[in-house]
Amino acid sequence: MVAVPRERRPAIAGLWVLAERLTKLLQDAREPLIGQIKLAWWRDMMAMLARDPAALPKGEPLLAELQATWAGQEGLDTLVDAAEAMLLAEDATARRDAAAAFGDALFTLSGGGGGARWGLVWGAMLQEGEQEGRDLFAAARNRPAPPRVSFGGNRASVMLDRWAAAIAGHDGERRWRGEGLLLLRLGLIGR
Repeated sequence: MVAVPRERRPAIAGLWVLAERLTKLLQDAREPLIGQIKLAWWRDMMAMLARDPAALPKGEPLLAELQATWAGQEGLDTLVDAAEAMLLAEDATARRDAAAAFGDALFTLSGGGGGARWGLVWGAMLQEGEQEGRDLFAAARNRPAPPRVSFGGNRASVMLDRWAAAIAGHDGERRWRGEGLLLLRLGLIGR
């Protein structure tokens, strides 16, 4: 969050908490139909947030947080749509496309773009099958780095993209020291 402009931090924090909530929903969904029902509720809430934020139900802290920062704005439903596509993906191509779409939607809503590589790593982490995860890591590894201009000057998005590339480069094996140094370098000098 340090790389996010101060005035945007509450909105971006709420957005990423929503992404985390959708991710948890996907991880916990043992039955696709139940997952779809829960995602439909979130899609309805995002539509209500855009059209009539005062009508949102009370008692859900995330909805209150989003209402304070995203009321009247369109687009959060695209994140829910991408999560549903991931839930329903039946083959490698559908999983790859859904994961990339989730990353792109999240980065676009965060004020940048170029989130497909991050989305592929996100998708790989969701897979229960080893081969499916390896396929998504390979797709992230083989995806060329987007030009910096595609991030719209959003240094946080650049950092996350490059971090995703480092994780994909080691098939998901975490190398914390190297990743930390990468993030420090990107955060300080931008390269």
